[in-house]
Amino acid sequence: MGFIPGPRLDDGAPPAPESAVAQASPTATATPGGAPQAQPPAPRQSPQPATRKPAQQPGSGPARPGTEASGNEASGTEASGNGRLLGNDVSWPQCSDDLPDDPAFAIVGVNNGLANTTNPCLHQQLDWADGSAGGTGQPRLALYVNTANPGLRGSWWPTNNEYGGQTVSNPYGTCQGQEDAACAYMYGYAKAFDDAYLRTISEPGTYLWWLDVETGNSWSGDRNANRADLEGMADFFHSIGARVGIYSSARQWGQIVGEVGSASSLYSLPSWLAGAHTAAEAEDMCSAEPLTAGGNVALTQFVADGFDHNHSCL
Repeated sequence: MGFIPGPRLDDGAPPAPESAVAQASPTATATPGGAPQAQPPAPRQSPQPATRKPAQQPGSGPARPGTEASGNEASGTEASGNGRLLGNDVSWPQCSDDLPDDPAFAIVGVNNGLANTTNPCLHQQLDWADGSAGGTGQPRLALYVNTANPGLRGSWWPTNNEYGGQTVSNPYGTCQGQEDAACAYMYGYAKAFDDAYLRTISEPGTYLWWLDVETGNSWSGDRNANRADLEGMADFFHSIGARVGIYSSARQWGQIVGEVGSASSLYSLPSWLAGAHTAAEAEDMCSAEPLTAGGNVALTQFVADGFDHNHSCL
């Protein structure tokens, strides 16, 4: 599978090969020692709000080649079920598309498919999401970010515990540029820092941030390092007062991260589970096991009418 254009997984698909796509270095103002300096988030601006369309117009969604869940899509099948509980997630593939009208809640992708990029229509989609109806246990607007652990294959990899103009408290010790848990933790911390402060998100600490964990992105064969990477992201978001959740499927989470112990900052995070084929199946998935034993299933996802639909389990 190629890079996922939005959170969409098919738990029944065969494992995808690990991608070797390089990640670019962070775009930030350099400080002495090479660590980016945080810039004040720019206010949201949207010269042309995204156009809306009825949520249940069959066959109007975009084709998404290269997604692992291409066989999942119920082409021409209307999203059904309890509409009060259904929301939508959108990102860069929908930049030129009409978007569903009045979802109960919305989740907007911050990146452009890679962990170091920005969704080119981020603020138009945030303005669309502001019209979410609410009425579920979900925030009316949440964000999701791409994740990865490319190691030295990327064009930037941390060499110390400095980022954002400060020394980061690293539970895995001192990063010295190696492909180990200490540097993976710093890489995850850095990507979350960038998502919060370099993507022009206003008041990043007020959001729920979902970590999109998929085999289509670059990962180490060391699941301990991958877990450290995601812990670095979660720890940064928590440090600014934000909430954090995990998007994946049981199979892909197991392949990338594996079991998470109670000492991990990932342990109690809520799960957003992919892989349902219908609204009814998505509702049933609310009783599935969460991605970590200490968490709960908060959301489940299915695909219909060319859009990702999400059932609130709360």
